[in-house]
This record gives sequence, structure tokens and C-alpha cells, in this order.
Amino acid sequence: MKAIVRPRYGQPDVLEMVDLERPEPADDEVLVRVRAASVNPADWYEMTGWLYLFRFSTGLLGPKNPRLGTDFAGVVEAVGKDKTEFHPGDRVFGARTGALAEYVCVKNAVVHMPAGATFEEAAAVPIAGVTALQGLRDHGQVRPGHRVLVNGGSGGVGTFAVQIAKALGAEVTAVCSAGKVELVRSLGADHVIDYTAEDFTRSGERFDVVLDVAGSRSWWALRRVLKPQGRVVIVGAPKGGRIIGALGKILGKRIGAMFGRSSGVFFIAKFSRPDLETLAGMLESGQVTPVIDRTYPFAETAAAFRYLGEGHARGKVVVTI
Repeated sequence: MKAIVRPRYGQPDVLEMVDLERPEPADDEVLVRVRAASVNPADWYEMTGWLYLFRFSTGLLGPKNPRLGTDFAGVVEAVGKDKTEFHPGDRVFGARTGALAEYVCVKNAVVHMPAGATFEEAAAVPIAGVTALQGLRDHGQVRPGHRVLVNGGSGGVGTFAVQIAKALGAEVTAVCSAGKVELVRSLGADHVIDYTAEDFTRSGERFDVVLDVAGSRSWWALRRVLKPQGRVVIVGAPKGGRIIGALGKILGKRIGAMFGRSSGVFFIAKFSRPDLETLAGMLESGQVTPVIDRTYPFAETAAAFRYLGEGHARGKVVVTI
């Protein structure tokens, strides 16, 4: 099978398409023929090895595992004897390391695709959708009637967050650049702020939950827009230095949140089948529609990573396989 690998850390030019042996599913796995995969900032960091701190797990001098990609959608090719809920021919989506390949074997993080969804749409969901869902529902504890602000409402996580917050019954304000205001408004945001024209932290508005995807403001600035007992959920931050990346900025927000009644939390999403099934239901009901900025053919995966690395994507970048 064909697969994308990076034999060393670096920019997209290091990516290669190679021939690998097609995997065989274990008894508790399914073999999926991948039809689409999306690329995420986490994949970009994996490719470049930018954060030295994370190299302790990915490989200090070079990647331990050369494979890339996590989000996928495709068709079940074969099923292990213990996976009775899937059958060859089923359309599925989920998450698995090495998803930028013609085939992947998956154990847990895989569910049936919703009716009517394309492979590209389904492949756009896993990392960004699960991050937005867990950030708002679990860590933000968003309830009907809450006022929610999404700082960074036009990217992969942000476009899902706007829609999921609305589905949870919140009044949503989203922050983005001028060229993306109409896109974010079309996703259901009640209010959209162009950060190039207005400082949202000095608007006088107060929110129950701030989902900080952009990571562009300090804790002391964000607390100005929080209600008493409000909370900031941090799911993104500026790149930062190469030693610890954005961890310094994240720790600053956590320490700041220790002083006062408001709270701040940083988290990394964890995949679960129930959450993927929740998102599949939201897609099928029309509560959530993935936003896809661009699609690239498999042979142009490096170009997809270059575009992602520019940091201007509206929603997700998808590779078709």
C-alpha cells in the first residue's frame, strides 16, 4: 500500500510517499481502506519536530514512527473475528496514527459514518470535533442559556465549537479576522467580532465560558470578559519557543486563574467511541456541518501541509486518497 512518511523532522519537503506492506487486522480490529484524511496542527508539529519537549516521546534525533496523520474516513475492508459491529463495505470514520495511507487498522476509535456525509466531511471531524465537544461540554460545562465566547472561531476546532455550542443551547460570540466574519456567522454564531477592528476583551460583555482556541490573549485580558464563576478553556496557544512551545503561556493562564473566582483549564482531547458517535449524530441531524477549506489529492500531501502551516485555513484541510 502507499503511505506518507517523514524519515526525518522538517518542513513538508521531507514527506515521501512509499510502499508499505498492507496491515492485517487483529481479532479486535477492523481494516479500513482510507478514502480521505484531514491534516491538523498536531500533525504539523509531528512532521517538523518543532517542540523539543515532545521529542522525548516522538524521538529525539528523528521520528520513532515515520507515519503521519490521525483523522480518516473510508470503507471497511476486513474485520477481526471479535468486531461484530462492523462488516466489510461499511462506511466508517475515526482516528488512528498513520492515517495518511491507503489502509489502516483500527481498534476502538472508529464509528459508522452518518447517512449523507461524504468521506471528506467525515475525515474532517475526529480531532477538531472531539476537541470542541470535550472542551465545551466537559471542561466548559456549557448549559442552555450560557453565554459562550469562542476566541478563534474560523479554524478547524473553532468552526466546530461555534456549531456545538449552539447545539448545546448557548448564545455564541465568535472572534475571527475580517475576511472570515461571514463564514462564522453562517455557522450560527449570534455575534461575530473582528479582532482587527475591536478588542473583545474591552467590549464590556461577560461570558460564562471562553473557549480559547487562538491563544492570543493573556489570562488577565480574558478575565475581563468572564462572569463570576466563569471559566476559560484553553485548547490552543501561539507557537512559542522550540523548547517548551506554548507551555509557558498556558502555565501563565493557569497560574492567573488561581487568583479569583474564575477558573482556567488546559486539556488535550482523548478519543472515545461515544464522543465520535455523538458527533456522527450531530452531522446526521444537521446540527454540525464540517467546514472544508481545501482538498488535496494524496500525491500532493506536502502541499496540504504547506497550506496548513501558513495558519490561515478556514476550517479543515483534507487529503483525498
